[in-house]
Amino acid sequence: MVKRLTFAVPGDLATPTGGYIYDRRMIAELEKLGWQVDVVGLGDGFPKPGAAQKEFARGKLLAAPDKCPVVVDGLALGVLPEAAEALRPKAPLVALVHHPLAYETGVTPEQAQLLWESEKQALAAAAGVVCTSASTARLLQEDYEVPLERITTAPPGTDRAEPAKGSNDGTLRMISVGAIVPRKGFDVMVAALAELPELPWRLTIVGDRSRDPPTAAKLDADIRASGLSTRIEVLDAVSAERLAELYDSADLFVLASHFEGFGMAYAEAIARGLPVIGTTGGAIPDTVPPNAGVLVEPGDVRALTRALELVMKNPKERQWFAAGAREAAKTLPTWEESARAFAAAVEAVA
Repeated sequence: MVKRLTFAVPGDLATPTGGYIYDRRMIAELEKLGWQVDVVGLGDGFPKPGAAQKEFARGKLLAAPDKCPVVVDGLALGVLPEAAEALRPKAPLVALVHHPLAYETGVTPEQAQLLWESEKQALAAAAGVVCTSASTARLLQEDYEVPLERITTAPPGTDRAEPAKGSNDGTLRMISVGAIVPRKGFDVMVAALAELPELPWRLTIVGDRSRDPPTAAKLDADIRASGLSTRIEVLDAVSAERLAELYDSADLFVLASHFEGFGMAYAEAIARGLPVIGTTGGAIPDTVPPNAGVLVEPGDVRALTRALELVMKNPKERQWFAAGAREAAKTLPTWEESARAFAAAVEAVA
């Protein structure tokens, strides 16, 4: 008997961000495991849909086959509590939570409260919840009152890779990967690097610039205002092959995220054996062990500057963290392992 599920996603599944990469890879791995996966588009505008967009998404969800499990990406589900309630008697709902919407950087306290109420209601209608880290699982239990027995952790898989070769010209090469949105903390990172003009470093930022054009424009302005235009290069999303080349030529990974539900770029850097400079926001400490890098409080420019200075000035520190990253890489789950955990969550509610 063929196992079947509906996988509902907002926006364009080809979007080059961690959440969409997770969805694409999970769909592909589930199909390898013998599942028939019906991908359903819920339309654009999430997580701030208008009434017409909500109604369109509701119609798509309710058109799913009866009794067939329906997985809904949390970027949409969190603002579709009424649709979740309507779906409950028709088909088992599995909520996929990359990170709770109320924890997005840049929302006002009033907006965060509304998002929390909406997502809590939607999660209450789900027969099962899949999240991407133990940290997010704890958050769902404590802040959203989701029972532990309904939660499955299926972290993103990480493809095995050769350790980065790094630079050999006396200039320390850094890479930072993430969509150009407020939550990634690029303004904090630029401010920290502006305090280290005397050190020989270069930084390449890689990330989708279309998600939040004002934030992308602000990043460009921050770099110019800091006098770092010749030292920081900002690329848009690039091909997997080009990204692999950039990782291979890097000596250090840095990203100042305010919050991560998992942090796929951090895991990818560890898979390359790169020392990591990051933050303690959300699930990042679950991914980056103490012997693989330095994590500081989100938004703390001074602490980030000190961490960068420490690792930049001390080749032995970098070597030690790189060795720790290579060891940590051995423990990262594969996509097949993650898909098996995901499939078990779906089977439990089917």
